[in-house]
Amino acid sequence: LTIPEIDEILEEFAPGTRDSVVIDALGERTVAVRMRAAGAQLRPGMAGDTVSGPSQMVLADFAVWVAVLAEVGPAGVYAVTTHLSMDFLRRPQPVDLLGECHLLKLGRRLAVGRVVLRSEGDDRPVSHASVTYAMAPSG
Repeated sequence: LTIPEIDEILEEFAPGTRDSVVIDALGERTVAVRMRAAGAQLRPGMAGDTVSGPSQMVLADFAVWVAVLAEVGPAGVYAVTTHLSMDFLRRPQPVDLLGECHLLKLGRRLAVGRVVLRSEGDDRPVSHASVTYAMAPSG
């Protein structure tokens, strides 16, 4: 699927999603996504604003779901998260959060992806996630 095709699916199955997350690029078993750092995504703290941990998890999960959709087509919309493990490496800056996803496995029953998140303008990872999706049964 293309980005516009996935955007159409998002509008139908997850309306409002594109208000906070955007697909920047698709490749072979890869996807680049962005979360706009504003409002509910930011958490005030003693060290200054930051993108919250739950928001980082949302972006990682979204990235793998989009990668699955791009590879298997509309049937991928019914895939569900079965596992998400996240390592928080450093405090993200209160700027857009960028995610790079690589599908490590895409099978009949499971899809496994690795996601690295970075603050825009900084190449250092702020978090790393491993995400597993159960694929919808066919037929």
